[in-house]
Amino acid sequence: MPETPRRAVGISANRYGNRPTMKDVAARAGVGLKTVSRVVNGEPGVTPETERRVQEAIDALGFRRNDSARVLRKGRTATVGLVLEDLADPFYGPLSRAVEEVARAHGALLINGSSAEDPDREQELALALCARRVDGLVVIPAGDDHRYLEPEIRAGVATVFVDRPAGRIDADCVLSDNFGGAREGVAHLVAHGHRRIGFIGDMPRIHTAAERLRGYRAAMEDAGIAVEDAWTSLGATDPWRVRRAAERMLSGPSPVTAVFSGNNRVTVTVIRVLAEQSRAVALVAFDDLELADLLQPGVTVVAQDAAAIGRTAADRLFRQLDGTQIVPERIELPTRLITRGSGELPPAD
Repeated sequence: MPETPRRAVGISANRYGNRPTMKDVAARAGVGLKTVSRVVNGEPGVTPETERRVQEAIDALGFRRNDSARVLRKGRTATVGLVLEDLADPFYGPLSRAVEEVARAHGALLINGSSAEDPDREQELALALCARRVDGLVVIPAGDDHRYLEPEIRAGVATVFVDRPAGRIDADCVLSDNFGGAREGVAHLVAHGHRRIGFIGDMPRIHTAAERLRGYRAAMEDAGIAVEDAWTSLGATDPWRVRRAAERMLSGPSPVTAVFSGNNRVTVTVIRVLAEQSRAVALVAFDDLELADLLQPGVTVVAQDAAAIGRTAADRLFRQLDGTQIVPERIELPTRLITRGSGELPPAD
């Protein structure tokens, strides 16, 4: 005779999405709802035997306390949102982790997402987080108009902008000294004898790219060097565009002898192009990058402290939530020049 199929135990009997409630726990343990509530919230007034029965029922049913309902009664959701530019960018890893650590120390959960450098996506994501009643937002802006957040800020959503300032609103922001860092990096190349120095950066509308270009020009002006149009290139950071820009600067009768690259994504492509050159070309890069010290020569960088940026921004956020920080401020954290060899090469001609 054919074997009768067995019913799966403990899976098909439950419908996904139907979470057990305190009423279910109370029924299984044979106690009242108030007793379950006391056990769940660690309140006194329950005998050890009763507490054991309730805990066994909780474990058997897989019950979890509804923290959302509990914190909403207090006017807070104990969650904060982080809107990043690109989750794949290594710069945002330590920044995100630092924000999360500060949030955790304040008993809050971090929810993050990526705008993919799209202003519309940034707005959509930020407002979606607000709709979920986050207590605060840390935003790396993709756009330059953040008036859409004004109603949320007035409603009490603490907001801090990171890496780039907010557009058309007054809000806390935590930045690196992009201008000063770029100026120092280019001055370092000048100090090693370079006069023809190229700059390859990100899209000119992006605050960090514009500030780093400004720092480059200031260092060249300080040295009395007139910048030729062919020495600068801003645009998308995709490898094809960066390669074309680098190859143009490195060719012709008067090629550049050094390159200042505007961020870590640009630097990766520039390193590949320089490896194909028959002559040594100096390089200083804005942003440190993994394995930069293992290349030959090691890559000299202007390093940002991404963790300090994230930690400072999160501290500001929770100061807003605690009511101890009211007036928006702009904080610029210093960068650090790390010499490893590539920025110390003399001009090849």
